[in-house]
Amino acid sequence: MTEAKARTLSLSKRGMSFETFMWLFTRLTALAMYGFIFTGIVGALLMGAQNDMSFVEVLRWALMPNVGHVEYTNVPDLSPYATMFWKLVACGFLLTAIAHGVHGVIVILDDYFDKPSQRQWIRILCLLGFFIIAPIGIYVIWTA
Repeated sequence: MTEAKARTLSLSKRGMSFETFMWLFTRLTALAMYGFIFTGIVGALLMGAQNDMSFVEVLRWALMPNVGHVEYTNVPDLSPYATMFWKLVACGFLLTAIAHGVHGVIVILDDYFDKPSQRQWIRILCLLGFFIIAPIGIYVIWTA
């Protein structure tokens, strides 16, 4: 009997195409979001243990570390929450989540449009949405 040929290409023959890069981008942004959430949870638990935060307040902080999330709670000192580190974490999480979501929308909408011109317009509109929403989110984070 003859041995069946492998259906996949070796890594040396595959090369790095745009589709491969975007597949990798999706996986890496998902991992980055897990990292940001983990950082937020650890920070919220450490600061919440010191300030008697409720579970809901800890989760609000962990998913979007913004001082506005703990401003109207029974936390007496907000200075640990208003540092540059937490603003950068919030911005990183926001940008990663928006980029991951926009790429997901583009992939889904590509299935519904056949013509290359339609796909091009969908990509332009999605990227335009990213470049409109991201600065608004960053502005809210830095001015809160």
